[in-house]
Amino acid sequence: MTTVFTWVASPAHAYQDHPERPGRLIELEARLDGFGAQKLEAPPATLEEIARVHEPRMIAALKATCQAGGGIIDYAPTFATASSFDDARLASGATLRGARAVWAGEASNAFALVRPPGHHAEPARAMGFCLFNNVAVAARDLLERGARRVLVVDYDAHHGNGTQAAFWEDERLAYVSTHQWGIYPGTGRLDDAPHAPGRIVNVPLPAHAGDECFKQISEQVLAPMVRAYRPQALLVSAGFDAHWDDPITSLGVSSAGFFQISKRLVELAGEYCRGKIVFVLEGGYNPVNVARGSAGVFAALTGSLFADPGDASHFEEPDIAAALEAIRARHGFS
Repeated sequence: MTTVFTWVASPAHAYQDHPERPGRLIELEARLDGFGAQKLEAPPATLEEIARVHEPRMIAALKATCQAGGGIIDYAPTFATASSFDDARLASGATLRGARAVWAGEASNAFALVRPPGHHAEPARAMGFCLFNNVAVAARDLLERGARRVLVVDYDAHHGNGTQAAFWEDERLAYVSTHQWGIYPGTGRLDDAPHAPGRIVNVPLPAHAGDECFKQISEQVLAPMVRAYRPQALLVSAGFDAHWDDPITSLGVSSAGFFQISKRLVELAGEYCRGKIVFVLEGGYNPVNVARGSAGVFAALTGSLFADPGDASHFEEPDIAAALEAIRARHGFS
């Protein structure tokens, strides 16, 4: 078996001067042949597969908007074009293809390199540059295929409100998010989801939290959560807007930091999930950072060495020890 990836760049899903643009992936596309992974082709997700997460009226409304030529559909601003409904189905379908290959034992692990992204899309609405929630669609599909528990880890700089909403009442689905506090969409408080301790976990972070903070989070929150929840598969919303040089956020992760957190998640998947782990691209608005961060993920997935010494953050990192202790106490992590 080998590492596989799927690819949906959606060149027609574009809006003038918007940060979520096809050019986000231009540096990454040039490097794909060097990652030691096999490309899988994928069909678009069916409407029935998408409807496991999204309400039929939401799906119909988005389709109608695109058939009418598209436009701005929320204040983020989120946009749609004439091709966006089909592009979003392709992004979800490519995520499904990678997850199914891993679940069936046809691949060691996978990375769905797709746009439009998905983790802000809620069951009843598209928002935050996201149309369909790719990772949530894949998680629901794994339940259909026999998984009893699936955990999504989200290290995008923004809180994945859509994934949290989709998982809110389902004990078979768990979610943990690290995100910069005080930015869009304003959700993801530490004390969210009082009904789901240990299953819905938010780690709001101050600006400039970087590699050292994420190393602490990996050992003090992610590892004990995986041990306690014992998922059959890990899905990862990989947002490279947590990079220290992203144009619209202020966290402090370097490319080596993305490698370290991804490597730890691969190790945890090996220990608790028979290695079943799938990464799914979310945000990241500097094309060089998306390529470098993706290289770190592929290195983690393939067991390769990784170093990017020219990409170190120069921020002084905040002390998050007290916040982590509060999170651990709230969720019973030891």
